[in-house]
Amino acid sequence: MRLKLIPENTSFDFFKRWKLWLGISALMIVVGFASFALQGLNFGIDFRGGTTIRTESNTEIDVGTYRAALEPLELGDITISEVFDPTFAEDQHVAMVRIQAQADGESISGEVIADVNAALDAVAPGIKFVSVESVGPKVSGELVQTAVLAVALAIGAVLIYIWLRFEWQFALGAVAALVHDVVLTIGVFSELQIKFDLAIIAALLTIVGYSLNDTVVVFDRVRENLRRYKKKPLAEVLNISINETLSRTVMTSVTTLLALISLYVLGGDVIRGFVFAMIWGVIIGTYSSIFVASTILLWLGVKRDWTKPSNTAGNQFANIDA
Repeated sequence: MRLKLIPENTSFDFFKRWKLWLGISALMIVVGFASFALQGLNFGIDFRGGTTIRTESNTEIDVGTYRAALEPLELGDITISEVFDPTFAEDQHVAMVRIQAQADGESISGEVIADVNAALDAVAPGIKFVSVESVGPKVSGELVQTAVLAVALAIGAVLIYIWLRFEWQFALGAVAALVHDVVLTIGVFSELQIKFDLAIIAALLTIVGYSLNDTVVVFDRVRENLRRYKKKPLAEVLNISINETLSRTVMTSVTTLLALISLYVLGGDVIRGFVFAMIWGVIIGTYSSIFVASTILLWLGVKRDWTKPSNTAGNQFANIDA
């Protein structure tokens, strides 16, 4: 007997409570903006500046032990990660220790580096500091600008791609869903004050791709059904299309979430922020593909091959509410 999360033939009316879904999204966006305005983001070392120390020792690296040894120094945000390289010798263990900038300075002082060396030497005798590099406020500021530009360009490219592949109404629906996902993800990181660094930017770009994939699958089916059901109202065609792709959408999301939850539980502190962003992104991306992108498309209307452009937004939703 095969496991079925979603029956093969479903007939859910996804637009019966369209005002409720858009209201929930609008409320979450407002809360996210309010949180961002009041407390901002908890930027990591990548965006705040700091010092990166490359260490090398003959003993195996325990990230938890390293972090516990540095806690009494009260240096603020510290990120520790082990470096793997097939060219390393068996007894060559390398780690990267990143420490946030102290008192708005570009780098930590020599005395602090000596204290860090002594603290780590207590848990990893003979540890060496191979290199010490600093990232100043100017460089970190440029990283913020580059990160914002990367996300904006990705969304702009999506707008052009969907516009060329479908029509402008589809493009605006897809981009609205992507902006919705990015804004809510940033809002959650602001509300929970989870560390926001370059790994989260990578997660945002991945979320954009994942959400777009879901949306394109639905829109492809919508385009096919618009040709098949030429006399059905647009709302009914959208419902049919979403129901036909629902099983695929749910199964893809569930299997992705299983892998991500395993990574979140077992992956350790280094990638936990990235994985959390991905988990949230998969959930909110699936939601937006069904309830946001399609609702925007319904509101805008869409041109069919055989007649003039569909009715205005007011008529579309008037038919649903009736």
